[in-house]
Amino acid sequence: MKSTSFPDQAKHEIQAVQGEATKDKTYTSEQTFPDEASAIAAFDRSVAKLLTINGWSGLSLFTADFFLHDATGQPNTSGPPQVGDYIQIRLPGPMPENWVRVTHVAREENRVEFTVHPSRDPREEQSEAIQHFFQAQASSTFRVERIGTTIRASEIGHDEAINNKGSQAGDRAMINTAIAEMGWLFYQKLQWKLLTDYLVHL
Repeated sequence: MKSTSFPDQAKHEIQAVQGEATKDKTYTSEQTFPDEASAIAAFDRSVAKLLTINGWSGLSLFTADFFLHDATGQPNTSGPPQVGDYIQIRLPGPMPENWVRVTHVAREENRVEFTVHPSRDPREEQSEAIQHFFQAQASSTFRVERIGTTIRASEIGHDEAINNKGSQAGDRAMINTAIAEMGWLFYQKLQWKLLTDYLVHL
């Protein structure tokens, strides 16, 4: 595989800050259990945690709070997430709310996952601005799976581009750039590693 030169890396970073290039990021945790029976039981618990979005809140003082809303924007405290639902994400500190919409849900015997994309605030019917620091094409897939006696949880980010251009960004261009850069530098690793650890019971 051809390695990327430093000038190319620097150029890509500049383009990413300008919202003209994307990044892919994956965070994973896993735990191996002594036998299949205990792994199956652990997987069932992992699935329950994955699909209870509101339970993702409070992992630490420095991580985000998550709130599931239905397709009309009303709070949904009973879950699980369905295609068309929204998730409100509240970052710690004086940060604007961020919203994603559930676009895919899949359940198999040994794998459960769902995918979200940045979205508008469903409570603001007149606004089409994306209320998220990434552009609408970015996606996050949250997955738990059992591989023999090992449980693995993943957050898989694709096409992450900063939402800092045009009407999609609304009046958030500068703060979106700051949040996204902070995320790429260190915050995503903190947030998603704590979540994937939680999902595999570490």
